[in-house]
This record gives sequence, structure tokens and C-alpha cells, in this order.
Amino acid sequence: MPIVKWTPMLDPFDEFDKFFSGVPALSQTGGFVPSMDIYEEKDRVVAEVQLAGIKPEDVNISIENDILTIEGQSEKKSEMEEKNYYRKEVRTGSFHRSVALPAGVKGEEAEAEYENGILKISIPKAESAKPKTVKVQIKKK
Repeated sequence: MPIVKWTPMLDPFDEFDKFFSGVPALSQTGGFVPSMDIYEEKDRVVAEVQLAGIKPEDVNISIENDILTIEGQSEKKSEMEEKNYYRKEVRTGSFHRSVALPAGVKGEEAEAEYENGILKISIPKAESAKPKTVKVQIKKK
């Protein structure tokens, strides 16, 4: 009868932690990277950023050379530090996110609104980035 050696199951998160062991954790630096969806509509590019718990006045948005940058800060309450956490996933501290936009845009005409923890930024496309329709003439022989 062959000898079978029992090996305990590996925790997939252990491997994940090993992979990132040399990278400083975002929670150690006090910052985080917000989740973002970016999509195109016919005449504009739209970015939706999850910023639940962050005051709109604590957020700065800039667009330069078709790169959208969002940065700001989430307040850290002092009573949080006194708790004996088992797990801590609520994001606090500063954040910074820059992404290249998928089309030429008119950054100076961007509009932003904040509702229910979602920041929605709508940026008109530049004329050169808008699709154009060209009618093709077919010659009869």
C-alpha cells in the first residue's frame, strides 16, 4: 500500500499576501485607490467613481492632456483608533487616481455631480474624437 502524505489546504490569501509582501499596504500609508468605471457615450466620456463617505468639497478633479485626475481625502475619526479591530476594511486617508481617457476631450467643459456616494464626471468629446459619417458616391459604369 503506498504511503500518502497529508498536506493541509493552502489559503489562497496567503499566496496573495506573499506576492505583495514587498509592496507597502495602502492602509499603512493611510491612502487608498477608489474604484472607477469609465465609458463612452456618443458625444462624451463619463467616469463614475465610488467615493462613499467622502464629502464632495474634499475632492479635486482635473483634466490635462486627456488625463483625468481625482484626488482628495477622507476624514479619519479618532474613535476608530481606539477600537480593537478584528477586520478593518473601511477606507480612510488620502486618495489619488489618474487615468488616460479613451478619446480626445474638452476638459474645460467637464461637469461633475455627486449623489449617493458616486461621483459622476461627464466630459464632452473634442470634435476630432467624435465619429463622422461620410457618404460614399458610387459611380456607375
